[in-house]
Amino acid sequence: MSAPGGAGGRPISWVDVFSARPLGGNPLAVVHAAEGLDDERMARLARWTNLSETTFVLPPRDPGADYRVRIFTPGGELPFAGHPTLGTASAWLARGGRPAGEEIVQECAAGLVRIRRTGRRLAFAAPPLVRYEPVGDEQLLGRIARSLRLGREQLLEASWLDNGPGWIGVRLADAAAVLAVRPDWTAMAGLKLGLVGAHPEGAECAVEVRALVGDWVVEDPVTGSLNAGLGRWLTDRGWAPDDYVAAQGTVLGRSGRVHVRREGAQVWVGGHVRSVVEGVLELPDEDEDEEERS
Repeated sequence: MSAPGGAGGRPISWVDVFSARPLGGNPLAVVHAAEGLDDERMARLARWTNLSETTFVLPPRDPGADYRVRIFTPGGELPFAGHPTLGTASAWLARGGRPAGEEIVQECAAGLVRIRRTGRRLAFAAPPLVRYEPVGDEQLLGRIARSLRLGREQLLEASWLDNGPGWIGVRLADAAAVLAVRPDWTAMAGLKLGLVGAHPEGAECAVEVRALVGDWVVEDPVTGSLNAGLGRWLTDRGWAPDDYVAAQGTVLGRSGRVHVRREGAQVWVGGHVRSVVEGVLELPDEDEDEEERS
C-alpha cells in the first residue's frame, strides 16, 4: 500500500484513547502502511514522538488477523498494550479497514487480540495473565510502600497482574488514598505499580486507578493493560461488580474512563477513541538519510 506525501510519506494518525472528552485521554501515534520500516526506525520514531506508545500497522502474518501491529515506547517494544490496541483499531477503521468477521482481530507480539464495537466505544478482550498471584515477598512489599511514601499497613492487598507489561496491582483504602499518593521515583526504580481504590457508592466511577512506571519516572494517563489485569483481580475478589467504570488520569488533569466488563472468564476493556490529528509522516529513504548525515 503506497502512501501520499512523496518519498517516504506514510499516513499517520494521532488519536486520544479512553475519554469522551476532547484531549482527556491518552494520546497515541499510529503509523499506517509501515512496511519497509526496520526496528531501528520504528524505535527512533517512538523516541521522537515521545508518547507513551507509538504503533505501526502492517499486513498480518496470521491468516486469522485483520492487521498486525507493533507497539513501541520510547524505551523499546511491547508485546501488548491496551490503549495502543484500541487506538490502532480505531485509526485502522477510520482509514477504511474492514474486519473479515464481526470482531476486529489484531495480531501483535502477544498473539491475536479480539476487538469489538460496543455503541460508540471499542473494547478489547484482555489477553491471559502470564503471572497472577499475590505478592508474598515482604521485602518487595516494603519497597513498594516506601516508593509510595506509605506505611506497609496502608497496602491492603498487592498482586502480580502481568499480561505483558508486568504490572503489580496495589489496593489502597479508597480513591482518595490513591489520589493522595506522591511517589518517590528513586525508590520506585524497576517497579510498575497500578494503584486502585474504591470511590464512594453512587459515584460516577467505581474505582480510581493510577499507573506508575518507575524506570521511566512517569505516570501513564490511562492504561488498558493495567485495567485489564485489575478487572480480573477486582471481580475475582468481589471488590468490583462484573460491569464497572474506572477513572484514571485525574492527578494529571485527564478524564480517562475505562469501561470494564466481565463475561464468564473473559474480561473486556473498552473506551472512547477520538481522532485528533491526521497527516503524512515524511521520512527519507535510507540512502537519503545517510546523505543527510554525511
